[in-house]
Amino acid sequence: MDKPDLCFLAANTSEAQAAKEHFIGIHGQVEPHEADVLCVLGGDGFMLQTLHRYGDAGIPVFGMKLGTVGFLMNQYRTNNLIQRLKVSHASILRPLEMQALTESGATVHSLAYNEVSLLRQTRQAAHLKISINDQVRLEELVCDGVLVATPAGSTAYNYSAHGPILPLGSSVIAITPIAAFRPRRWRGALVNSDTKIQFQVIDPYKRPVSATADSHEVRDAVEVLVQESKTHTVTMLFDPEHNLEERILNEQFAS
Repeated sequence: MDKPDLCFLAANTSEAQAAKEHFIGIHGQVEPHEADVLCVLGGDGFMLQTLHRYGDAGIPVFGMKLGTVGFLMNQYRTNNLIQRLKVSHASILRPLEMQALTESGATVHSLAYNEVSLLRQTRQAAHLKISINDQVRLEELVCDGVLVATPAGSTAYNYSAHGPILPLGSSVIAITPIAAFRPRRWRGALVNSDTKIQFQVIDPYKRPVSATADSHEVRDAVEVLVQESKTHTVTMLFDPEHNLEERILNEQFAS
């Protein structure tokens, strides 16, 4: 990677836009699908938007934090960008695939690099049946919701809901309840990443539920299938002293 063609993508903030102009002035700019590396300037939310938009292009992504949350980002520095890219460590992320069937009969497909979450839409608690590989494992979960998290996403919403932090490359995904009322002692499950997880909404008319893959929400879901994608991957680049695997390990020992 002597002189990589770079595409700089920035969040819609004055700080990120100014940084984009600065880097373009030094390194130039190519169209996203012509780039050797996508350089993303912003926070985790903008990074997820970028992955959803350009993830299928197969272009490595290097992010720099210019936003509120930056777990998926490197530290923002204006110097030595090419050298940083040369010595960066690659992390391969494989998203979840969500297939949601709605009350109207529509089927919606979406990807999730962090998590798929099911949440109650009204004051009524959600009642959900959970099947694993077509076998019912939980006849009725009464809760505010439930989520399925990837290792990369396990430190986000999943961790806030008291779910486990998963190491990268562990080939495991987490199923974590959100404010479970019954069974009160159920704290979730860990399953192999190739597991097919099925949620069925019990009494969806009285107790409507939405399904969200990262930020893509589907209202009035009646059935949701979740499984790790077999065809989609994205390569993220990180500074060697603070790569994603190290960050996830540090999170497990944070006080």
